[in-house]
Amino acid sequence: MESSTSRTRLNCISLADPDTQRSVALLKQACLDSGFFYVLDHGISQEFMDEVFAESKKFFELPNSEKMKLLRNEKNRGYTPMLDEILDPENQVNGNLSRPTCDYKEGYYIGVEVPTDDPQSNRPFYGPNQWPSEEVLPKWREVMEQYHREALRVAKSVARIIALALNLDADFFDRPEMLGDSIATLRLLHYEGGQKTGQVSNPSKGVYGAGAHSDYGLITLLATDDVVGLQICKDRNAQPQVWEYVAPVKGGFIVNLGDMLERWSNSLFRSTLHRVVLDGRERYSIAFFVEPSHDCVVECLPTCKSETNPPKFPPITCSAYLSQRYKDTHADLSTYGNGKA
Repeated sequence: MESSTSRTRLNCISLADPDTQRSVALLKQACLDSGFFYVLDHGISQEFMDEVFAESKKFFELPNSEKMKLLRNEKNRGYTPMLDEILDPENQVNGNLSRPTCDYKEGYYIGVEVPTDDPQSNRPFYGPNQWPSEEVLPKWREVMEQYHREALRVAKSVARIIALALNLDADFFDRPEMLGDSIATLRLLHYEGGQKTGQVSNPSKGVYGAGAHSDYGLITLLATDDVVGLQICKDRNAQPQVWEYVAPVKGGFIVNLGDMLERWSNSLFRSTLHRVVLDGRERYSIAFFVEPSHDCVVECLPTCKSETNPPKFPPITCSAYLSQRYKDTHADLSTYGNGKA
């Protein structure tokens, strides 16, 4: 059972605010309350954001045969087709025959570019990206690589405020084993309109644009168009669950905390359930997932534990945690056969 009609109010963090303590206080309150907040004045121009969305739309408008040439590989780079991902298997229905419960969205993963001759390319989540040809989409790679750099800059600025909110040094997450050598992943997302797919979300029947889930890493920066669809559930254990819409914010990011930060903070900060509910309109969004380096050990921070509040989670490396989460939520590539032909 659930209730879902209201809109939530989120704190707004301005990266241009000279009053650092005010930003820390607003962010800490948001992390304790919902794990979601807005980030404004981040330094990425609206003109460039519009260009990124326009280039994303150009890709998703390509014929399916062209998109499948760039089907995601074992490094999770490239195209994820409609019904590829399952985020809430207990409640979702109506997928394809081999995967009966799936999201009604398609996407495209772009990670840190690591050439094949670099020894680092042998590691999970590192390697060369897959790119549409210049003949098909001129400038596409250039725009996406610039956005990846800009979004990582913003994420590091947010992480510094988070560190202060956890009573750590401001540069705690800047270290090489943290975000100095991060597994930062850009994901373009497209939810088709109801006229094309016939799919309007219906939670009572288990049909969603994206099923209920929490994100895996440190933080996520989400840019959206003006179509409402994102919902959050502040208390996943409540019966019934209460879902609230998060309004899009023009020129800003919706930021949420991931599971790794919840583990680091010993559940002090919240990695909150969220989902996408479609009203029949086409919707585009761009998510930027920020995780630490492969070998970073995610374990309870010294400022978040005590004799009366011992660590709730065992230590785990970032690479091991991410690998398992991706495996759990995406279709096996063998189900596509020779999908790139």
